[in-house]
Amino acid sequence: MKTIHGMTLKSFFPVFLGAMIFFILILQLVDLFANLWRYINNDVSMAQIGMVVLYYIPKCISYSIPIATLFSISFCIGTFHANNELIAIFGSGIPLTRFIVPLILFSIVASIGGFYFDDRIVIETYQKKNELSRQLLNESQSLSRSRPTVLDDNNRIIYHAEYYNHNSGKLSNLTIVSRNERGRLVSRIDAEWAEWEVDHWKLYNSRIFNMDEETNKIVELKENILDDPVFTASPERFKKTVLNVEEMPVSDAREWIDSLIKSGLPYREPLTDYYKRFSFALTPLIVALISSAMGGRYKKNILLMSLLTSLSISVVYYVFQMVTVILSNNGYLTPLAGAWSPFIFFTISSIFLFRFTRT
Repeated sequence: MKTIHGMTLKSFFPVFLGAMIFFILILQLVDLFANLWRYINNDVSMAQIGMVVLYYIPKCISYSIPIATLFSISFCIGTFHANNELIAIFGSGIPLTRFIVPLILFSIVASIGGFYFDDRIVIETYQKKNELSRQLLNESQSLSRSRPTVLDDNNRIIYHAEYYNHNSGKLSNLTIVSRNERGRLVSRIDAEWAEWEVDHWKLYNSRIFNMDEETNKIVELKENILDDPVFTASPERFKKTVLNVEEMPVSDAREWIDSLIKSGLPYREPLTDYYKRFSFALTPLIVALISSAMGGRYKKNILLMSLLTSLSISVVYYVFQMVTVILSNNGYLTPLAGAWSPFIFFTISSIFLFRFTRT
């Protein structure tokens, strides 16, 4: 049995390494040619482009591991089938599930190692790649934001503005609602605009509506300048969110998402991406199961059919994942379901394929 498993791995690894190099090259060329005319227009040197390419290599490795695993397993098992070697293996009483054990173990190691490789190396290099690309292409990110809504740390004061101008640090058409510890309305303030002063907001041309608890009536006051140190929500909370979960370690991403939830900011999209980090790490295992079940179906044109099968399954997987993520971001699925649905669906599909595979 050890001899058969050794033969399997000996056939698998050269194909896997060759497929990795091929798919990394494809990803690099796609990224390069997508921005080539912009590099030329901005007079970017070859050395600077080379740095972008260098920083992008770890991310390409991360993307290439699943599809290279899928292709190499399909190709190797297909080659064994074309050479009638599978007949000898099955005839000796070794089922397909035992024959593919080393390939499944490799996919598990690739899944676990890929997760830590992403968290420790890919995150940092991919962030540097994006920052350098934006710098070379003169892409600026506006931090101003329309219609921001923010809660304070005690969840008693709600801020809502028509627009936050990050350059000037001002809020336009600001509404502030204050509540007591039981959640009942205490006051409402409508200000034409507000300006950050060291540690709090200073409000201008304000209308103040207070609730008189004795008469249960609303009393209105007007203030040209309202300088109350209680309005301490940081301007950082009002600016447009430009952080990307793909550019953050898992621990930092979790803390950032918790802060979004606490501040009352939209969090479904980053939370879905956070869960997707874990489900995507298990992609090599899923594709190993599928390719093992389908690899013995081809006896002719094995290289071409393996490549087409790998690309087809990869496209279906990533499109399915994209659809579930969109559904999650729009509230039709929970973030957990949006991230893990492709994994569950393809796991069930691989089990179904094994039932109809020669063993």
